[in-house]
Amino acid sequence: MFGRANRRKFFQSTTAGAISAAAFGSALTPHWAWAQSPDGYPSRAIRVVVPFTPGGGTDVVGRALMEALSRELGQAIIVDNKPGGGTVIGSDLVAKAPADGYTLLLTTSALAINDSLVPKLPYKTARDITEVGLICTGPNVFVVRPESPYRSVADLIQAAKARPGRLTYGSSGNGSSVHLAAELFKLMAQVDITHVPYRGAGPAYTDLMGGQIDFVVGTAGGVAKLVEAGKMRAIAVTSEKRTSAYKDIPTVAETLPGYAADVWYGIFAPAGTPPDVIAKLNAALAKAANAPAYKQRLSNEGLTVAVNSPAEMTRFMRAEEARWRKVVVEGKVSVD
Repeated sequence: MFGRANRRKFFQSTTAGAISAAAFGSALTPHWAWAQSPDGYPSRAIRVVVPFTPGGGTDVVGRALMEALSRELGQAIIVDNKPGGGTVIGSDLVAKAPADGYTLLLTTSALAINDSLVPKLPYKTARDITEVGLICTGPNVFVVRPESPYRSVADLIQAAKARPGRLTYGSSGNGSSVHLAAELFKLMAQVDITHVPYRGAGPAYTDLMGGQIDFVVGTAGGVAKLVEAGKMRAIAVTSEKRTSAYKDIPTVAETLPGYAADVWYGIFAPAGTPPDVIAKLNAALAKAANAPAYKQRLSNEGLTVAVNSPAEMTRFMRAEEARWRKVVVEGKVSVD
């Protein structure tokens, strides 16, 4: 078993500047600078902060999207991985960046969670960050190592009730969407399971495969290739209904009726970014994400393109914040 918290190993991998091959497969280097937009924006490279380590679901979502966005906007995209603090470090960097459209945030549902979860958050999401648009949505996936005795979430519940606090699960970090998906599971199942947070999904998957933790809640895109390769076994998805990419895998709701905890990915900018810049970014996002090849790529990973308008994304964010605040309060969820 994994042992005490003070024996946990946290792994760090930060990639600054143009993204490394380990992150998105090939660097998003300035040779992606296409013909510049005639209205003047953007006139230079755009920095996209990703508050996760390489190796997780953001790779699947971002790899092809950033190239397409570069083409649509006529400038290079420089991806900057800034993991840590349950996405707080990267999000805070964007919240405090100049509101000129040259620093963006590509993140997940964690952004809607942290206001209610993280003590002394250095920014306030609704005040300091503005919405560009949703990219896609998809289920999280409960995965175990291939030889695990746990074949279903019912097995996890039974084991957790027999040994309160002894079962362990890993996540990509405190305050991440997968962390809260697991906490919602614990709340609804009325079980005590120990959370082991990592600085990114990749290290959590490594420890799962090494037998140091019992299960991981990961994003559909992040675990797909590992499941396909037989290095992990999926036992449940967090969507309301079964998905095409995991059609033989039951939903958590089949054991816990009413459970649902999808992950989403979106693009954001510092508050005060000019509306015309936000509109241009949103239009470029819609074109890039709705390209048939990109939609099919995400579909293969269990993700669905769902680009909306900035106003719709703002309403969606406020609803998500209220939803997860309830889970944090009722489940007495806290972070270190």
